[in-house]
Amino acid sequence: MIRDKHPLIREKLGPYLHDLYDHTTQVIDNSEVARDIISGVLDIYLSSISTHMNQIMKTLTVIATIFIPLTFITGVYGMNFKYMPELDWRFGYLGAWGLMLGITLGLLAYFKAKKWF
Repeated sequence: MIRDKHPLIREKLGPYLHDLYDHTTQVIDNSEVARDIISGVLDIYLSSISTHMNQIMKTLTVIATIFIPLTFITGVYGMNFKYMPELDWRFGYLGAWGLMLGITLGLLAYFKAKKWF
């Protein structure tokens, strides 16, 4: 409307149309800046959620890593075998507990050295 002369638009409206064009340009620029800011805030928020989720997954991994060998040991000694040499040992029960405790403490020390918790 500013560039083309139209018979219905008077010449007196020219400054008003320029002013309207400037305001429209400012609104568009402000909306683009706001969109960029919102996009940045959203990226920060998603990054924060991702970091928190990674911490939770690390904790669950440590717990699972500690309990998997213990589950295996209790599964083996929970089977009903007639000829299992460890069952006849005098300290077989304490040995199994000692083995499980040793594995647990060893894994905890390993994860502590790696600064996982």
